[in-house]
This record gives sequence, structure tokens and C-alpha cells, in this order.
Amino acid sequence: MSTEAARTANPNTDTDQAPPPEPLPLEGIRVIEFSHMVMGPSCGMILADLGAEVIKVEPRGAGDKTRYLPGSGSGLFPAFNRNKHSVQLDIAEAADRDRVLELIDSADVLLENFRVGKMESMGFGYADLSARNPGLIYCSLKGFLSGPYGGRAALDEVVQMLGGLAYMTGPPGQPLRAGASVNDIMGGMFGVIGIQSALRVRETTGRGKLINSALFENNAFLVGNHMAQAQISGEPPRPMPTREATWAVYDIFRDAANNQVFVAAVSDGQWRDLCDEFGLTGLAADPDMLTNQGRVDQRDRIHRELQTALSQLSLKEIEEKCTRRGLPVAPVNTPADLNSDPHLVASGALAHTGLPTGSYVDVPLLPLTFDGARLGLRSDVPEPGRHNAHYRDGTAVPNGPPTDGPQHHGST
Repeated sequence: MSTEAARTANPNTDTDQAPPPEPLPLEGIRVIEFSHMVMGPSCGMILADLGAEVIKVEPRGAGDKTRYLPGSGSGLFPAFNRNKHSVQLDIAEAADRDRVLELIDSADVLLENFRVGKMESMGFGYADLSARNPGLIYCSLKGFLSGPYGGRAALDEVVQMLGGLAYMTGPPGQPLRAGASVNDIMGGMFGVIGIQSALRVRETTGRGKLINSALFENNAFLVGNHMAQAQISGEPPRPMPTREATWAVYDIFRDAANNQVFVAAVSDGQWRDLCDEFGLTGLAADPDMLTNQGRVDQRDRIHRELQTALSQLSLKEIEEKCTRRGLPVAPVNTPADLNSDPHLVASGALAHTGLPTGSYVDVPLLPLTFDGARLGLRSDVPEPGRHNAHYRDGTAVPNGPPTDGPQHHGST
């Protein structure tokens, strides 16, 4: 009998069975999240996307106040709270304290990003909790690591100003906050790196660790190359809008319809391709432009002639020409444009995420693939206390997560 005939006769043969799905990297790891705003929630979401069971502890009533921020804060909760379970418990109340401690006793990881000393003042500091659960990995996300600034309050803006990032981003005399919560999100990422490292060590020692990640030190890490540049040159670095040019073509130009487009040429080969593609024969033949420094010295002339050429073309034509020759090119988009970006849409990089209101938002999944597959949306953003029955109101702390899928049937 042929293989195909055997399958038809017995549709339950092994050859017909799909292999069982591989477990997610952090499957079986329980995380208790005490956090709000961005730094803690982003840390928790990365762990959740990687497969951890993340239990977000919110206040009773309306829950995390981040849910209700207006304006530019309105996207924070939807962006950083998918794949989590919400339970409402007031850790300052005696009635909820025992239940919270039971959850922590069952956990592998606790993460928190409250003000300095708050968790300790309520008996939920690392020393108290590790005495109960020696294997607990406790990740504390703050504005500063220990030192003279250790007790200060911080925001992303605070450390961007203090740490030189706002100086580098804005034009001279106009320090400017970066257009994303870079320190909050990266601080959360470093928290994840610390947690994963501590989980690895715990496999050998059986004991947890206290992990600290902070906004200011993260910001210093981001501007480290500018710190080194200042020491090497003996001069303060210029803000990015007026920085000393490294390449002659690494700038924003305009097309025939006045749309902005970034074009770059960062090697001798790319310079030749740029000149050939856009008809810059005079520049290509100029012996003073054979080297990168020579081109930097004549940057203004190059910009004038290149802009004249680009002004005759549409944005699409510029993109096609640059892409054909392997030249870096990008239209200047807004975040709203990314919802329909052909690459993000076609590659499955966006999660169509349901919100408690019944509406949906498209937000990016983690910028990772495992064997070509993305870590997808398993459950939408939960309403406050969605999982109270499972984690709070039962007679015992459950051994595993609830099995509900996306509550609004969102899909990636």
C-alpha cells in the first residue's frame, strides 16, 4: 500500500500528526508584576511575550491609573500590557496581604517600579520576600542605581536632561526629549536581561538574586559613544542637528512634491552608485571627491547638486533608484504610518490587540523571531481584575495560568 493510500485508510497515522508545538522560552516561569507607566510594564510584557505567566497586580476599583492617561500617554497601557493576567489586590490592606504573599511564594520573579522604599515600607522588599522564597528573583526598576542620586524621583525626561541625551537630540540651546520613552523601555529590557541571567544562575545555586535596573544609567549607556568622542577630541560633542559630518551624504532631502526623504552614501562604492544613479557626472569625475574626507569638505556643493536631481523625481522614484543600488533611503514617516507599513504588515510584525473597551490597536510585537517565527499575541490587554477569580478569589493559589485566550479574539 502506498503512503498516500495508508494515510487515507488510517487518517490517524503518525505521518498525519503535526509535531507538538515547542514551549515558549520562559514557559513555566511565574512573574508577579507590581508596576505602572512604562518601565515596569515593558519589562513584564517582554517576559510575557517570551512565555512567562505574568500576573499584573493592580489596585482594586479602576485598576492601574496608566489605563486612563490622556494625550500622548493614551497609548502606554495598550502598548505594554498584552499577554498578561490582571488581579486586583491592595498590598497595603491586611485583607489582601496574605493572598499577595501566597502569590509571591509561588513565583519565580517579582518586578516592581514604584518609588524608592515603597515596597520595603510595606514589608515587600527583597530581604523580607527572599526569606520566604529563597529562589525568588526580585527585579527593582528605578530612576537611579545606588549612589548620590539614588533617592531622587526620575522620569525619562529627567534622565535625558541630566544624562546629555536631550542635549544631543535638540538643536544648540534647545534640549529636546527623544520622541519615544527610550530609557523606560530600554531600562525594562535590561531588567529582562538581568532576570534571565539570574534564572540561569539559579539553575545551579537554587537561589534567587536582587536585580536593579535604572533610567539614568541606561541613558549614560546610550550616550557612551559621545562620552568617548569628547574624551578623544578634547571638545564637547555637538548636538546631532549640528554635528560634524562623518559623510557628505547622510541627510534629509526633498522630492518633486516637497516630501522629505533621507538618503545616504557611506562608502566609496555607494558614492559612485549615487552619482551614477542620479546623473551626478561632474561630481563623480572630480578628483577632489575620491576620498570620504574630500567629499565631506565639499558637502554643501554635493547637497546642492543632489537636491537639484532629487527635485525632479517622485518619492517612489527616489526609493526605487536607491534600493536598486543598495543605497540607504527612507521617507520621513510618522508613527501613524507604521500601521500600514508594507513590511510590518506582510511580515506579521504587528499584533491586532483587543482593548477592554472593545476596540483594537495594532502595536509591534517583539523585534525577534525564533526559527523564523514571531512571539505572538496570546491574550489581549485585560480589563482590571479580569483574572480575580483565578488568582484572588479561589481557595488556593493556582498552580498555573488561566487558559483563556485573547478575550476579544485579537490575532496577529
